[in-house]
Amino acid sequence: MFKNIRESRPLIGYYNYSVIVTYLGLLLGIYGMQLALTGKIRGAIICLLLCGLCDMMDGAIARTCKRTPEAMCFGMQIDSLCDMVCFGVFPAVIAFVLGPANAFTIAAAMIYTLAAVIRLSYFNVQEIMKAPDAEKRTHYTGLPVTASALIMPLIALLCALPKASAYVYPAALAVMGVLFVSRFQVKKPYGRAIALMALIGLVVLVLIILLGGEIPCTRFFTEAN
Repeated sequence: MFKNIRESRPLIGYYNYSVIVTYLGLLLGIYGMQLALTGKIRGAIICLLLCGLCDMMDGAIARTCKRTPEAMCFGMQIDSLCDMVCFGVFPAVIAFVLGPANAFTIAAAMIYTLAAVIRLSYFNVQEIMKAPDAEKRTHYTGLPVTASALIMPLIALLCALPKASAYVYPAALAVMGVLFVSRFQVKKPYGRAIALMALIGLVVLVLIILLGGEIPCTRFFTEAN
């Protein structure tokens, strides 16, 4: 039955409301990169925070949708690919604007993005190979790439301080890359932990709005002054 449905569709893919928020996060990530590359760092950071919000919501929304096994697998792949763009590439793009255009910034961005690719690919394999009756995962191994949606905006705000070096953000990027592929346990957030992260994200958002102007250490801002 499902085979006939697939062949009768004018477009490839699986279309249901379970992936709408995931796609929205992807579009925000692309728009955020455009903002970053034109020197609008405040807007880019807001987009990164919103990408994190979309990631928090998409799993809960997907669980309310009745899907075929193929559609569920498609949803997992889409989530991983969108995570790569929003949390693997987007923060690295911001680094090229916040940090000086030197070997250190480039190397930090490379380490971060490569580590994100390795991590997402590794856990895609783990998910595919998982037994159907396997227990639900209660801990992450290493730092999830989605953590960048909260951590990197905080680091970017630190770069707005007068005495902060433009090297702070690239250095944090490289450290996070190492944490992505490290073997330490992080408990999956539930309930209050998720609420606390959402609250921190809201505080960061308010600080960005109250900051006014652009973050001083951006190359665009420096050159304009």
